Amino acid sequence: MAKRERVMRMSVEQPLWRALSGYRVLTMLYAVGLFATAYDRFARPWVAVTYYCVLFVWTLATLPRVANAASCTKRFLAVDLTIALTGIMLTPVADAHERIQEGGPTLPSIWTAGSVLAFAIKGGWRWAALASTLVAVANLVERGTPARDTVHNVVLVWVASIAIGYVVEVARASERTLARALEIEAATRERERLARDIHDSVLQVLAMVQRRGAVIGGEAAELGRLAGEQEVALRTLVSGGLVPVSRASEDAAEGAVVRTVEEPGDDGPVDLRILLAPYAAARVSLAEPGAPVPLPPVAARELAAAVGAALDNVRRHAGEHARAWILVEDEPDSVIVTVRDDGPGIPEGRLAQAEGEGRLGVALSIRGRLRDLGGSADLISVPGQGTEVELKVPKDTKVSRGKAEQR
Repeated sequence: MAKRERVMRMSVEQPLWRALSGYRVLTMLYAVGLFATAYDRFARPWVAVTYYCVLFVWTLATLPRVANAASCTKRFLAVDLTIALTGIMLTPVADAHERIQEGGPTLPSIWTAGSVLAFAIKGGWRWAALASTLVAVANLVERGTPARDTVHNVVLVWVASIAIGYVVEVARASERTLARALEIEAATRERERLARDIHDSVLQVLAMVQRRGAVIGGEAAELGRLAGEQEVALRTLVSGGLVPVSRASEDAAEGAVVRTVEEPGDDGPVDLRILLAPYAAARVSLAEPGAPVPLPPVAARELAAAVGAALDNVRRHAGEHARAWILVEDEPDSVIVTVRDDGPGIPEGRLAQAEGEGRLGVALSIRGRLRDLGGSADLISVPGQGTEVELKVPKDTKVSRGKAEQR
C-alpha cells in the first residue's frame, strides 16, 4: 500500500519558551542570592523576605504556563508583570535609601526581564514595547531621578524585548510559509501518485471502451462516446485543472497549521481556467496557458458564460457530433478566448435574420456580455468551413455586479 505524505507540525519558537522557563528560575535564584548577601543592609528585610517567598512560589508554580504559547494566557502575563512591577515599587520600602542611590538592584532584579520577554514571545514586538515601557516607568519612579545606570538598564530592556518580539514575528511568518510549502509539496506528490494510478488503470480502460465502441457501432458507439467524455473529464481533474492548490496558514496555539480555504470569491481575481475546465469533453478540446489567467470575478464568470453560449450554438446548429476547440490566450492587457468548430458554418445574413426574428442568442448571450465588460466579440464563419468566435476582455475591466446579477 502506498504511503501518504504527511506534514509534521513544527514550532521554531518552542526553544524560546524552554529557554524562558530556565531563565525565570535562574534569575529568581539570582535575585534571592543578591538579597542574601546584602541582608544586613536592608532597612526592612522582612518586606523583602515576604516578596521573595511569593516570587519563589510563583516562579516554580507557573513553569507550565511558560511552556508554550497556548498556556501563556493574557491573564497570566498581566499577573506576572504585576508581580514584577510590585517588586520594583517595594524596593524603596525594603531597602535602604543609600543603597538605592548607589544604584542597588531592585527586589526582582533581572527577573523582571523574563516577564517582559514572555510578552515579546507571546505577542510580538508591540506587546514587548508595552510591557517594557511599564517596567521603565516603574524603575524611574522607584529611583526617583533618571540616573545614568537606570536609564541604561531601561533602554537595554526596551530594545532587547522589542528586538526579540520582532524576531519571533518573523520566525512565525517563516514557519507559516514553510508549512504551506510542505503542504503544497505533499499535495502535489499525492496528486501525482493518484494520476499515475489512474492513468495506469481507469484512463486506459475508458480509452479502450471509446475505441471499441466506435468500431462496434450502434449502442456501443454511444457508450464509447460517454466513456470518452468521462476520460477527458477525469484526465483534467487529475492533472489539476479543476481544483487548484489553494491553501492558507494560520496559527493555532501560535503554531503553524495549514488549512484549506474557499475558492476565491468576489474579493479577489479568479483563474479563468477553473471556470472553463468543465467545458472540456470528448468533442471539445481546451488549450490554455500553463500559468493562471486571473480576471476580476464578475468578468471571469461572464466570459465563461459567453463561452458556454458559444458551445451551445455549436451543439444546436452544428450537431451533436461536431467538434469544437477552445483556445485561451493571456495577453499583457487582455484575455482572448477563441471558440472554433468544424460545423457547416453560418450562411451570410443569417445572424441578422435571426435577430429580426427575435432569436438573440449571439446578440445578447455573447456580444451583450462582452459589451458590458468593455470587450468585444467577433464572429467569423465561412459556409462549409465552420465558425470561429473570438471573445476579448480587457484585464482592467470595470463591470458592476448588478449587471452580472441581471443576467
